[in-house]
Amino acid sequence: MAQRATESIVVNASPEVVYGVVTDFANYAHWVSDVKKIEVLERDSDGRPLEVEFRAAAFGRSTTYVLRYDYSRAPDELSWTQTRGDLTETLQGQYRFEPSGPGTKVTYDLEVELLVPIPAFVKSRAAQRIQTQALRELKAQAELQA
Repeated sequence: MAQRATESIVVNASPEVVYGVVTDFANYAHWVSDVKKIEVLERDSDGRPLEVEFRAAAFGRSTTYVLRYDYSRAPDELSWTQTRGDLTETLQGQYRFEPSGPGTKVTYDLEVELLVPIPAFVKSRAAQRIQTQALRELKAQAELQA
């Protein structure tokens, strides 16, 4: 069974800046602590990364997965679906960017299903850790660029 979680944070940067940080995959390895390597495999007709391969630390080991991005609601939302993965069967989610005073409320929805069966509470903690860390690192990077 997939584990789903949602978390939000307010970032002291405009939605445009936050969206720009999220879609700048070439620089993820500089500010996302668990990401070891990223390669853009395919771009859409506008040159945006469409399919991206990640190598990251997860569950005490390295994992490789490929995400396909959907820009149909950009710049208000960016969603993705996993097309391949060696540890995850399902990895899909979205970021939503909403103006909030002088900043941006970022909401991160995530659904994870591992290939290896593990207890639900472990999956829940892992999903929550992924979200919390991702949002904190995004906030720090976006506020540096604001």
